[in-house]
Amino acid sequence: MVRHPRYDAVVVGAGPNGLAAAITMAQAGRSVLLVEARDSIGGGTRTAELTLPGFRHDVCSAVHPLAVASPFFGSLDLKANGVEWIYPSVPLAHPLDDEPAVLLTRSMDETAHGLGVDAAAYVKLIECLLRKWNVLLPELLRPLGFSRSPFLLLRFARLALRPGRTVADSWFQGLRAKALFAGTSAHAIFPLDLWSSAGFGLMLCLAAHAVGWPIAKGGSQAVADALGRYLIGLGGTMESGHPVTSLDELRPARVYLLDVTPRQLASIAGSVLPETYLSRLRQHKHGPGVFKIDWALKRPIPWRDANCLKAGTLHLGGTLEEICDAEREVWEGIHPKKPFVLLSQPSLFDPTRAPAGMHTAWGYCHVPNGSTVDMTAPIEQQVERFAPGFQSTILARHVMSPADMETYNANYIGGDIAGGLQTFRQLFVRPLGRWSAYATPMRGIYLCSSSMPPGGGVHGMCGHLAALRALKEVLS
Repeated sequence: MVRHPRYDAVVVGAGPNGLAAAITMAQAGRSVLLVEARDSIGGGTRTAELTLPGFRHDVCSAVHPLAVASPFFGSLDLKANGVEWIYPSVPLAHPLDDEPAVLLTRSMDETAHGLGVDAAAYVKLIECLLRKWNVLLPELLRPLGFSRSPFLLLRFARLALRPGRTVADSWFQGLRAKALFAGTSAHAIFPLDLWSSAGFGLMLCLAAHAVGWPIAKGGSQAVADALGRYLIGLGGTMESGHPVTSLDELRPARVYLLDVTPRQLASIAGSVLPETYLSRLRQHKHGPGVFKIDWALKRPIPWRDANCLKAGTLHLGGTLEEICDAEREVWEGIHPKKPFVLLSQPSLFDPTRAPAGMHTAWGYCHVPNGSTVDMTAPIEQQVERFAPGFQSTILARHVMSPADMETYNANYIGGDIAGGLQTFRQLFVRPLGRWSAYATPMRGIYLCSSSMPPGGGVHGMCGHLAALRALKEVLS
């Protein structure tokens, strides 16, 4: 009888966190097998021809400030493995109805200048934390614990833990700065009047100045492929096309790291985990879903403000009040008539994304979890609002509802692309009812997905930190 090899570690799920966990194990000299349900690796970092031949679209994540900021990814030579970062001259544009778009540029001073009456307030908000970015970031991309820079972390937390709307209203007077901060805070995917939503806005503004908001040449798949090559180069093994429904289906190993949501962990490892812990896993809260459209375009989007053509990412939602109202409606189960839309136009900066002279773009809005409502018209109307004639540029579109998102990636329950509600309490204070992140009550089983600190985003830190914990507790 042929016996399967015994691995030090088996990792389930080849998204950025699963890949990071596997690489961390291999770097430590441990034998590791990475198992992926789909035929290709990547999770949220995949690229495909979703609309027409030659038009390459990022299926989920597309813009990567946290990938270039990540301490773990920064320790890897991703460039040698095929990643080329492209930096739009303007990371973010936020168009408005009756005045020029707000531009979040790499320069803090240039950004502040465009905020008019709030220029000095913006510098006061950002400058001190930006100077300490290289110290602050590692503190933020890990679980709560003893801080080496407690006063710096406290300064950040005094702002970040507040509601985004409160910070915008208390720091700024004009609609331009308020709109900018509202749009970045809305990446929290929960209402801006809830605590800790300001942290998302503050973090993304800091990242724009510190590292930019780059895209990967050829698409986000390049990031996953580079991580896969890195793992293979370290002696790791990968198996794709291998969905996992039970731990019994996996090869024998001393450690199992699962890049899945808590509810999936309950299903996969339910036979070995205590019932009280399983109950907590099943109660893990998921936030709003997303409704996404990818477009193949015959020409660039005709923005009313031509400066928007310099931006890799755009926030379409108008004023602070409009964005707050839209995100609150989603939270209450309502589909906004004027949703807050996040849009990216990568082909303006990366000609590999579309045939010569053609372009790609995508836009998505937040919707109630599990929504079945078609948001195509509201999304396209928001684009048309700031780019009259946009619909005449569309050659084809590809739509993904929350159900489509979950079919594409089982971690996106109800269309929730973050792995769960990313509030401070759920993510950091007592993740899954335990003070110790990543570890489960069963020795050798770890959760390494974005449901764990430091949360969503392509940074790999959830997987890296979970693997470090497993190495210390089981494989030392």
